Amino acid sequence: MGAADETERLAAAELGGPLGERATLVQFSSAFCAPCRATRRVLAEVSGMIEGVRHVEIDAEAHLGLVRRLRIEKTPTVLVLDAGGAVVRRAVGQPRRADVIAALAAAV
Repeated sequence: MGAADETERLAAAELGGPLGERATLVQFSSAFCAPCRATRRVLAEVSGMIEGVRHVEIDAEAHLGLVRRLRIEKTPTVLVLDAGGAVVRRAVGQPRRADVIAALAAAV
């Protein structure tokens, strides 16, 4: 997972719920994206393992304004947010569990 280019922030209202106490994994998905289902499983598993980490999945097609603002070009795209909602890492494609855990280290 790569570092974010610029510091973007996401608020709880944009995510449809509260930020994680320590970090938030934000997954942008689309309906017919097979890697999105596998990504959902990995992120749910990691968020269940690490206290204070929340996983939020966003339907890219239903949130086009947010997709444009964050320059989401493909699904799945995963953003790692710190406790304040700042994007600290971003990755495109299906992540490996070890990479997600390592990326969380930058957020907590």
